[in-house]
Amino acid sequence: MKDSDFTPTKLYEPLSIKQLVSFHYFEFSKDFAFEGEKHDFWEFVYVDKGELEVFADTEGYHLKQGDMIFHKPNEFHGVWANKKIAPNVIILSFICFSKEISFFENKIFTLDAEQKELLAKIMKHGFAAFTPPFDDPRNHTLNRNLAAPIGSEQLIKLYLEMLLIHLRNAGDKLVRREQRLSASIKQRSEEDLVSRMCAYMEEHIYEDIRLEHIYKTFHLSKSHALTIFKKNKDVSIMKYYRHLKIQLAKRIIREQRHTFTEIAELLHYGSVHSFSRHFKSFTDMSPSEYLRTVMAKI
Repeated sequence: MKDSDFTPTKLYEPLSIKQLVSFHYFEFSKDFAFEGEKHDFWEFVYVDKGELEVFADTEGYHLKQGDMIFHKPNEFHGVWANKKIAPNVIILSFICFSKEISFFENKIFTLDAEQKELLAKIMKHGFAAFTPPFDDPRNHTLNRNLAAPIGSEQLIKLYLEMLLIHLRNAGDKLVRREQRLSASIKQRSEEDLVSRMCAYMEEHIYEDIRLEHIYKTFHLSKSHALTIFKKNKDVSIMKYYRHLKIQLAKRIIREQRHTFTEIAELLHYGSVHSFSRHFKSFTDMSPSEYLRTVMAKI
């Protein structure tokens, strides 16, 4: 038999993982909250134990043990513990350009025993292939374990692809997002995020932070930050920040320990004149007029 009698067939790979971006196993406290992020690659969140509240773009979802939600590229998302149960959570992100990956957009699955076993093998080989920490939500760097068994990283890829294929073919196991939709989770996630933004502004009240600093700190787009803040506080972000400054300025003026120039410097205004204009725009009084009203009440 000649070599020409053999025709190689390239195997079709409908779901192929090109790169792993992050690999995490978390044991969250019952009060854990992550304000959210978005990125240009895929991610799944799996509840190994307990329960978890998740938001994706403008919707909120309640996940139970055994549930897995997929976040598509550039989908803003975050997680909250429900303040009752401390959950164990697997979060893994990866790059995939296969056409079939689009099937996982807006999907939640409840894994069966076979799928859970595949996930367990992914985790086993991930723990072997890379070094800790695996539980730092701010550290996504994968550091190779130089003593890892040969093929550990390849096995992660293979078992991950197997899991995706199993889920792709398990249409009857699919739990559609609207079946787990929770309006209260969405509202709570927004309120919690806005509360964190307010706390951030209070912490930086003696500085001159800009809108860009705020929405980038919380991994938000400019439009999303403006929308949810106005919805929850009925005022713009920067107007709220300026209001905080004026409230602090009024207190300092009442204490009568600093001149107006010193107050302007403390609150990081460019000059006492810009401070005075700002103060009057909020109170309809100049700083000196406000001080006179305070002294008149003594």
